[in-house]
This record gives sequence, structure tokens and C-alpha cells, in this order.
Amino acid sequence: MKPKKAKPEKQRVGQSSSGRKPAARSCGLCGKSGNLTKTYCCGNWICDDEDSYVLFSYARNSCHRNHSRYTLCASHYNEEHEGAWQECGECREMFETEMYVWYGTNEYNFARLENPPKYKPTKCAACKRVIRLAEDGYSIKGNNYYCLKCTNLEQSWLRG
Repeated sequence: MKPKKAKPEKQRVGQSSSGRKPAARSCGLCGKSGNLTKTYCCGNWICDDEDSYVLFSYARNSCHRNHSRYTLCASHYNEEHEGAWQECGECREMFETEMYVWYGTNEYNFARLENPPKYKPTKCAACKRVIRLAEDGYSIKGNNYYCLKCTNLEQSWLRG
């Protein structure tokens, strides 16, 4: 197992260890400057804003949290895979194709997967409605996916 990289130091814009004013920095995702840190995985400047996330809110208001939870870049780093995440076979095998594509191309990435693989959309086993795995609510029973509407119908039959 390779050793983890050291945690990047936090730095507020306008501060420098040498006393000189550094070039203006901003978050590579939202463009804000101020309370910034570098990502562990790729060393890019990002808002140091995870403390603004409310547990179990599922909000996506934290640049740092979004990058660290919803990208192949961070997953590749956390799993300690070798090489570039864009070329990693282990990362490719970790996720269903739809999720692999989303994790590699969403707005939480600094660099995006260039030629994402094609995939068939996931559909509800009952009503055949398309379910976007990264965005929609759903349930899984066996190898079948169910949209929330059909999940609720099935649960109401069970309560019946």
C-alpha cells in the first residue's frame, strides 16, 4: 500500500509564508476567493467550505465536499489506485457505467473524462421511466431498479 500524501495546508488568499502577496487564487469550481484549501487528490484550489454542509441534508452547496464525494478523481485517490484516474481500469470496474460517466463528467470535476463510454439509461422495472442514478430517487430489488413512484406503490401494497 502506498503512503498517503500529506494533507495540503490551508491558505487564505492574500497570505503567504514568504510575506509576499501571492497571485490571486480562486476556487477552481465556483470561482470564489477567500477561504481556500488544496484538494488532497489533485492539488487544485477549492473552497474550504465543508463545514457549511448540514448532515443528511443531501445539499450540494460545498465545493470541497462535492469534489471529494462525487468525482472519480477523489475516489481514485482515496482507493490509492496508481496512475491517472482518467486511465484507471480499477476505477472503471468500481462503478456501473452510468455512475462512472457521471462521476467523471459532472460539474464537480476540475478535469473531465474525455471520451466517456456509452451506456443504456437505467429504467424502472415497473413503469419503464428513465431513472438518472446520480440525480433521482430509486430503490433496488434484486437486479431491478424502481422509480420512487413505483417504490411507493409497491410499499402501499405491502401495507395493504
